[in-house]
Amino acid sequence: MAKYNCIMMDIDNTLLDFDAAERKALLETLQQFSLPCDEAAVSRYHEINSSLWGELNKGKIRRDKLVVERFDRFVKEIGAAAKATELNRAYTEHLATHADVIPGAEEALQELAEVATMIAVSNGTESVERGRLKLSGFEKYFDDIFISETVGVSKPNPKIFQMAMRKLGIEHSDKVLVVGDSLSADIQGGVNAGLDTCWVNMNGLENESGLTPTYEVKALCELYPIVMEEDELQNVGLKNRKHQNDAM
Repeated sequence: MAKYNCIMMDIDNTLLDFDAAERKALLETLQQFSLPCDEAAVSRYHEINSSLWGELNKGKIRRDKLVVERFDRFVKEIGAAAKATELNRAYTEHLATHADVIPGAEEALQELAEVATMIAVSNGTESVERGRLKLSGFEKYFDDIFISETVGVSKPNPKIFQMAMRKLGIEHSDKVLVVGDSLSADIQGGVNAGLDTCWVNMNGLENESGLTPTYEVKALCELYPIVMEEDELQNVGLKNRKHQNDAM
């Protein structure tokens, strides 16, 4: 039996390249509304958006307000007349069509789903995250999906993890591993819920958060020896397993 029999997995920049998808969707939105789409405009939007998500993680702004506020601030700065609500609607529609897969993500999901209950936990938007998971083909690897917009609570609030555990009947918290790229959302959230955590640090960033994840990996395949027992590790890569057959 696996060392961890339940994995709570982040989506954006853990399994799917959100940065790439965000840039494509933003450019498509700006072009749709005939707004400036040069590098300066894109950079400024990212600065505004990142700042607001930081406020969300600290509980200083609600998610429903954030998604409109970012465009409201942006259009004011560039002196445009476009409505923030319309920009956000278009951006959300475009974003749902981009499922840029992080290298090694599907292989990791195939292997991990063989030995553990897989739960996706995201601070994203329901239509966007569901759409991107479906496009990528990753939806089938998860036993359930919890998205903050729908469940009404965001990481790092421990309630989103506790809610998932209750719904799926997960009783042993010491067998649950929270996996994600965000120290402030995923790792802090796991710590708040009293769960073991694994920071996915693909870019080799310095940890200046003051948090100490239980584990740190640079690639998703490094999760195998963390999650699996020795006999399960010997099965990695076998072609006659359930989810690998589904993917063929």
